[in-house]
Amino acid sequence: MSEPCDLTARAARRLIGSKQLSPVELVESCIRRVEAVDQAVNAMVARDFERARAAARDAEAAVARGDALGALHGLPVGIKDLENTEGLRTTFGSPIFADNVPAKDDRTVACLRAAGAIVLGKTNTPEFGAGANTRNAVYGATGNPFDPVRSAAGSSGGSAVALATGMVPLASGSDMGGSLRNPAAFSGIVGFRPTPGLVATEMHGTGWSPLAVNGPMARTVGDVALMLSAMVSDDARDPLATTVHGKRVRRAEDFSPVPEVDLSRLRVAITPDFGFAPTERIVREAFADKVAGFAGAFGRADDATPDCAGADEAFAVLRALGFLAAHEEKVRVRPDDVGPNVRANVAEGRGYSALDVARALTAQTALYRRWQAFFGEYDVILTPSITITPRPWSELFPTQIDGVATKNYFHWLALAYAVTLAGHPAVSLPVGRDAAGMPFGLQIVGPRGGDAFVLGVAASLERRLAGDAATARPVPDIAALRAAAPISAMPGFLGFS
Repeated sequence: MSEPCDLTARAARRLIGSKQLSPVELVESCIRRVEAVDQAVNAMVARDFERARAAARDAEAAVARGDALGALHGLPVGIKDLENTEGLRTTFGSPIFADNVPAKDDRTVACLRAAGAIVLGKTNTPEFGAGANTRNAVYGATGNPFDPVRSAAGSSGGSAVALATGMVPLASGSDMGGSLRNPAAFSGIVGFRPTPGLVATEMHGTGWSPLAVNGPMARTVGDVALMLSAMVSDDARDPLATTVHGKRVRRAEDFSPVPEVDLSRLRVAITPDFGFAPTERIVREAFADKVAGFAGAFGRADDATPDCAGADEAFAVLRALGFLAAHEEKVRVRPDDVGPNVRANVAEGRGYSALDVARALTAQTALYRRWQAFFGEYDVILTPSITITPRPWSELFPTQIDGVATKNYFHWLALAYAVTLAGHPAVSLPVGRDAAGMPFGLQIVGPRGGDAFVLGVAASLERRLAGDAATARPVPDIAALRAAAPISAMPGFLGFS
């Protein structure tokens, strides 16, 4: 450990509970790291340092008094700028909300605070989470911690970069087409997409849709599970938060500590593309190389994939439907204040008919049922987390992969949205680097409702791979980031041109 901010969340929490680390010391260490390196990457865009310091002093006093301490007591956290934070600027990456200061926290933020977490600031996101490249017209672009000229992906790019650089030990994210998993892969951290409804939210206007979920991000699987344990609970405002009347369905203790999983008993399906995703050659090669090194740990490992027929078309329609519901009025009334990705989704949504929506919902249901049959034979699926290695953030989205044109601005997210459509839990685990020297993310997909199980698989694999530099979590060069030129000076930093 070089500084307290580099500790894992679980280690820091243990030290706080045993009075070996002060929450004040930890918060100050995180603040110093933000101030030292954020100019290079632009991840922590709205800062709440004075209130964080006050909360840290209160947390320290609670430890001294011998109070009962929450699971996240004294741990600094970054909150994605799509989530409302009481008294702290929340812009959604949009000029329309550039001066928005919410009067109360979203449910997820309130749960984290109730567990003892200390909000350090807001992390950058693309406008309304649209597009897996974290840049907007309010705060500008977020750079990759391993090369600030390159993309951090998105839409939880600011959270991933803040974690990778040690600004915070925990950060929130959300995921529709891989918005947790994609930036986790690009920045070499862990991102977990839970089963829809496990982390309840009151913020989705189309609450019956299972596409968008909130979830935890951290540097280790154990830390993700710890954060998840504070986020799970029921909320009647979320229709997908499954409830059995009079019974407790979601329990913190189901997720932290992570359950033990014996890899040698698992039946594993391995696929670089789900049979349809446009996976780049460098990613395919890295995936094959990494998996060859640990496939023998499983009881059975086959080259196999569930049938994902219709995934592209179904996701395109259902994604556009959500954007139409959320943003049609903004595009119609204030088109000059809305970026190209949101406008494109709304325009696409306007062109679909009720028949198109019916067909998309039918295709999604058919895909889901094929996945259930597939998981009757396999316990988990392994894929790359994302189809490409990080490219310059100046490229708004990849227009081609290995010389072949992509279908649209989100086609390159197909490895993620296949899982989204099925509604299964998935984790992106950092597994060394690819041939370009950039982080490589392994996607581990679990069975229906198998959130704790898939985290257990990831934790077992994480332990197995940690001892080899070729497969351990990569760490960015903090000294180089301290000395780097400001990302704000790069051409095209602010906006979309």
